[in-house]
Amino acid sequence: MLHIVLHQPEIPQNTGNIGRTCVATGTALHLIEPLGFRLDEKAVKRSGMDYWQHLDLHRYMNYSEFCSRNPGARVWMATTKAKYIYTEVEYGPNDYIMFGKESAGIPEEILVENEEHCIRIPMLPTIRSLNLSNSVNIILYEALRQQNFAGMQRAGELHRLHWKE
Repeated sequence: MLHIVLHQPEIPQNTGNIGRTCVATGTALHLIEPLGFRLDEKAVKRSGMDYWQHLDLHRYMNYSEFCSRNPGARVWMATTKAKYIYTEVEYGPNDYIMFGKESAGIPEEILVENEEHCIRIPMLPTIRSLNLSNSVNIILYEALRQQNFAGMQRAGELHRLHWKE
């Protein structure tokens, strides 16, 4: 199972959207406090819709607790400051992918300790960053693609009609 880690997320709608994506992909969601909202806020639940109850959710008081409860975890850190592009690394089936808070990203003190595991999404230099939930989706689906979408439904059916054979 892949793991998404949000370090001090601030916007409830982003966390709700990410939670819904995690449910859809069988991915665990880890939240490192402090959060910029309460998890029972309507905005979180509305974004996560009725899927939130199925979420594999883990909460931590701080980054140190996250590290102590997940010893040996391989954590990829998404940051606009990284040297490596997210498609240049190989994701394992139990890897963690961490994202920082919307206003500041992952603290640089954490990044410098994990330089070889820092990854970025390429973008034009005129923009500071992408939306957090969009960034999670981009990198998570690359990790899933590398694992051939293991365990996921690969073909869909129409509601009223049928695909031609």
